[in-house]
Amino acid sequence: MNEQMERCQKNLLRHGFDVRIASDKEEARRILEEEIAATVPESIAFGGSMTMEATGIVEALRKDDRYRIYDTVNHALPREERLELRRQGLLADLFITGINAITEEGALFWLDMQGNRIAAIAYGPRKVLLVAGRNKIVATRAEAEERIRTIAAPRNAARLNQHTPCVQTGVCADCSSEERICCTHMCMERCVPRKRVTVILIDEELGL
Repeated sequence: MNEQMERCQKNLLRHGFDVRIASDKEEARRILEEEIAATVPESIAFGGSMTMEATGIVEALRKDDRYRIYDTVNHALPREERLELRRQGLLADLFITGINAITEEGALFWLDMQGNRIAAIAYGPRKVLLVAGRNKIVATRAEAEERIRTIAAPRNAARLNQHTPCVQTGVCADCSSEERICCTHMCMERCVPRKRVTVILIDEELGL
């Protein structure tokens, strides 16, 4: 674990978050499984995250009949069905997703199109598990916001086949496109109640 990750871990703990460290995505999955077992949830919901899916936890839970799964990341489902699952997932016992940026100062940042991820992270599910590769860690709030504008937003828009200016330029133009994905922002600076949110920092570059 590098010094930047250590500073991030220290400050997240100081701000009331629970923090686990994983050496790679395989260990992150094992930690997720441990946290799920400790939570004993009846229902689990997902928020879209390449890092989360890279751990393999989504596929594992789809095959596990012990839980009611609100599978909002299954794009084989009709859009309206996924939208309804997102609403239902706001009251799941456990919510799992990723993070767009984290500061060494111990703050978490997201950008959403509809806000389903940030709504669930902020309030609703009793427990939240967040995964993030080391590439998501930056020094300051300004760098976190810049990372979202120049990396997370344009690359995710391209990945999702959106027709926005940033897909062409690689930089947010604050557009008014109907397909704009950067509509709702959230910064979480403290975890209340303490340890409701567990951040799993992965010492590997994952996701956008």
